[in-house]
Parts: sequence; structure tokens; C-alpha cells
Amino acid sequence: MKNDQRILGIDPGSRATGFGLIDLIGSQVKYISSGVIKSTKGDFTERLKVIHKSVYKLIKEYNPDIMVIESVFVHKNPSSALKLGHARAAALCATFDFDVSVFEYSPREIKKAVVGTGAASKEQVQHMVVSLLNLDGTPAEDAADAIAAALCYSNQRAMYDSLKAMS
Repeated sequence: MKNDQRILGIDPGSRATGFGLIDLIGSQVKYISSGVIKSTKGDFTERLKVIHKSVYKLIKEYNPDIMVIESVFVHKNPSSALKLGHARAAALCATFDFDVSVFEYSPREIKKAVVGTGAASKEQVQHMVVSLLNLDGTPAEDAADAIAAALCYSNQRAMYDSLKAMS
């Protein structure tokens, strides 16, 4: 496993897809960039195209080693889960032309890794992202969720490295 890694976190949504980039340098985490891909114009297929093209451009520009994406969950509305699945697929397909490893975590796993509880609110996630990365401003909710996904991977990797060192 490569010691230093650039991690792209993705919080997929059919109208707003958050992204967050961090560098994992040894055990240190450094914030690179974040934002929200807005896909509100056009029909559903056009919105998916915007997600795909935007994530593709992010990968091409920032050259991440890892992409972490939130897994699909069904809360109350199966139709929403299907749309989320399509948005995830559009983002995942953007990795196919690149050497990017993909990891996925559930929303509860991500919140637990960053806040300490899987039932954390969006505001708590934002607060912890700002605190952990010493950010000057508060990222949008979707961007904070994407950064949290990237941080979840970095926490998992730190645990893996610790266990490996003990064996």
C-alpha cells in the first residue's frame, strides 16, 4: 500500500453531488479542495451526464489514488434510492479510464468515523470536518459529507496500518 495518497470523497446525489479532496501523507491529513456539483438542469439523463463529466474532470485534474463514495441506502422512498444509485454509477464510471481504487462506506460508517456516532446530523459532520482539518470556513453540507467520506477512509487506513505494525 502506497504511503502517501490523494483521496477523493464523493457524496452522490442526483441534483447535488458533493466532492472533497484530501491528501494522506503518512498519518497526516491535508485538505486540498471541496465543492458541490450542481446537476439541476435538464432531464435525469442530462443530470447524470453532468455528474459523470464533472467527476471525470476532478479525477483528471487532481489525480487521486483513491475514490471513496457513499453507498446506497433506502430510507423511506425506494425511488430516491434508485436515483441515488444512478448518481453513484455516474460518478463510479468516471474512474474507469484512470488507476483509481474505489472504496465505499455507508452513511452511518462515515458519520461514526468522523463524529463518533452514526446518527450524527449534517451540522455535526460539518463541524467535525472544519475542526479536524482546521478549515477557515464551513463547507456546504454535501461537500462536508464528501470530505467526511475521504476522512473515513483515512481513519480505516490508519487502523489497518496500526494493526499491521503490531503483527
